[in-house]
Amino acid sequence: MKSSFFGFLLSVLLLSPGVVMAQCDDTTDCIEKGSWDLGIAFGYGQRTNPIKDFDDIPIYVLPTIAYYGERWFFDNGAIGYTLTEQESFTVNLITGFSSDRAFFYRWDPSNIFLAGSSHSFQQTPFVESKRPVKTESQNIGELESRHFTYLGGIEAYVYNRFGTWRLALLHDLLNVHQGSEGQIKWNYHWGHKELSVDFAVFFDWKSQEIVNYYYGVRPSESAYWHEHYRTENGWNRGLELTARYSLTPAWELLMTARYTQLADTIAQSPLLDEDYSYAYLIGAAYRF
Repeated sequence: MKSSFFGFLLSVLLLSPGVVMAQCDDTTDCIEKGSWDLGIAFGYGQRTNPIKDFDDIPIYVLPTIAYYGERWFFDNGAIGYTLTEQESFTVNLITGFSSDRAFFYRWDPSNIFLAGSSHSFQQTPFVESKRPVKTESQNIGELESRHFTYLGGIEAYVYNRFGTWRLALLHDLLNVHQGSEGQIKWNYHWGHKELSVDFAVFFDWKSQEIVNYYYGVRPSESAYWHEHYRTENGWNRGLELTARYSLTPAWELLMTARYTQLADTIAQSPLLDEDYSYAYLIGAAYRF
């Protein structure tokens, strides 16, 4: 099994639930079987927060830690097992963090991986929890906790000359919301000398249970909106772009960005004041 070193930028900054895999070739840095990969990216960036009155999420440092064995692997909090690896496709059992909770808690592991277990599970919102969130004609009071959970399921990567496809379906393992989510993603890699560019289009499906748990309104938050806002399953969709320029075998300049158009059922939530979110980081990365 091999993995792209800078896959962590897309799996952490861009908050995908699974590991970002890549077909290894002469233009891609890879982790060989039985090897650890340690690195750190730093610079300036942020992820915008569509939740009303909640701060945007700053991004300054992104660590990476990964290990790939013959079958088992660990990649930035995701634990997986390779069922089959062929020249044109790979199938894994995979686990990963839920990304939706990251809007509500600054120290959610999806925002800053390896922030420390004492921070990762703290119920610390971006703003004072008693600050009301304004709607058109109703107030929403103190928000209840949106708890941490871990997702698990299956993913497949299909490789061809037109790019890489990722197909994944994951379910709540900790029985927090009992929901499922899936992804269809196409990634195209282009490289020339020291410059490497990846472009991706993705569609992320969220079940009604996930949408209701994170973006629905509980009775204690607003009796009015609890009765009038109804959730359903929906598709987020968006674009990703990552550019890297190699300075030395260990150092690279990088720019990575993601735009997400939220599903209509999420955008209609009275907790939100935007129907989109974008994230970016401009800086450098070092591989140990």
